[in-house]
Amino acid sequence: MKTRRKFLKDFGLVAGGAGFSYLTIGQHDWNEFTKKPSKSSGLSLRFKPYELHLKHVFTIAEGSRSTTPVMLTELEFDNIVGYGEASMPPYLGESHETAASFLGKVDLTQFENPFLMEDILTYVDQLVPGNYAAKASVDIALHDLVGKLIKQPWYKIWGLNPKKTPDTSFTIGIDKPDIVRAKVREAAPYRILKVKLGKGNDKEMIEAVRSESDKPICVDINQGWTDRTMALEMAHWLKEQGVVFIEQPMSKTSVDDTAWLTQNSPLPIIADEAFQTISDFKKVQGVYSGINIKLMKCGGLRSAYAMIKMARALGMKVMIGCMTETSCAVTAAAQLSPLVDWADLDGNLLIDNDIFEGVKISDGKIILPDSPGIGIRSRD
Repeated sequence: MKTRRKFLKDFGLVAGGAGFSYLTIGQHDWNEFTKKPSKSSGLSLRFKPYELHLKHVFTIAEGSRSTTPVMLTELEFDNIVGYGEASMPPYLGESHETAASFLGKVDLTQFENPFLMEDILTYVDQLVPGNYAAKASVDIALHDLVGKLIKQPWYKIWGLNPKKTPDTSFTIGIDKPDIVRAKVREAAPYRILKVKLGKGNDKEMIEAVRSESDKPICVDINQGWTDRTMALEMAHWLKEQGVVFIEQPMSKTSVDDTAWLTQNSPLPIIADEAFQTISDFKKVQGVYSGINIKLMKCGGLRSAYAMIKMARALGMKVMIGCMTETSCAVTAAAQLSPLVDWADLDGNLLIDNDIFEGVKISDGKIILPDSPGIGIRSRD
């Protein structure tokens, strides 16, 4: 109960006799901030907004930002607490307000216990359309809670070998050459670099990286290229520079051009913005070489696990990625990492106000914590 009391205190909750709490952010008053469990259930959901601060201004082809809004969740049963998170970068179309609105609709008192995971997550998924990051925050908290109740980490529950985790890439945003070189030096502990491109200075970016390091590189264009002939020329040049794959080179709507590029490219072409949920396989099969799965895009671990299995059945490459997140969501995603080809799980490494501890990186390799649930603990 000490953990729960501290959560309520830190989150600024004021529990009333009716089981309601209130939080003010700007001009928005949110009620029903805490769900009061019924006598027959005991399963309760709590959530609070939080703002992540990036160590460096983060620039991609679509723009720049220095903060990311997240919603932190708690799911409690029998005095055991599971933690979850929704990270909401601008392109997802979610916000503190939309997440609070969705989570305020979630009523878990109808479920007898958290082990009814399929029923619970089907209910959450079908409650309203969209809101995938908010749904992921419930999914992650539920996985954390159930893992803690059975005292096992999820990679063990899934029967995965922790020795098969891949290296994680470390992301370098678009910047001036001297800043890029400094970021490469900062990334010394990592064995693969992820470089953002797509703003017209692509070769300058890669040359700045190569002036400091000969490590393998993956590049993320974030839909920044518009001409397929130029894209193919760049693919050949990037291969010569030691690049291993290209992520989302063109607009997600440029299906024919992307399919042509994938067919002719010397490097795998990976879908990110073009691929969100399992229903998108029909859009990307034959168009891309592989997919980038992110919990915030697809709604959480249950969906991510199913998508990995589907991708493998279709012969596609798989990458597990993240948004700017705390160690909560990153460590949750890392539980799936033994199943994938590549991992980009550095979102927690890019912020300076992480409130959790979880997955570790040793010589660039993902080290899964041998702790129950998703494997995190509060820094408090």
